Amino acid sequence: YRTAGRETGYWASYFLRTVRRHGGVAAAKRLLETRGVSKGLLKLGEKNRLDLAMETLVLKPEYSALFTDEERAIAARRLDEVRRREVPAS
Repeated sequence: YRTAGRETGYWASYFLRTVRRHGGVAAAKRLLETRGVSKGLLKLGEKNRLDLAMETLVLKPEYSALFTDEERAIAARRLDEVRRREVPAS
């Protein structure tokens, strides 16, 4: 949260509240249950910092046991969608 805020200027206060209320894994699962790409993920994409996104953490091998195949697929799709949006038009 702090790294993303300092490096991008985007302070994900809703995400932080959700993590504090439910814990990190449960917060990630709740956010993956929502439809579509979040405002925060779009902001990180605009700043070319998808490495700081919750979806990126979900896909890390060290966390694979914490998430289902479906949850990991959702995270990957969202990251791909943001990357496609960032490709400049020819």
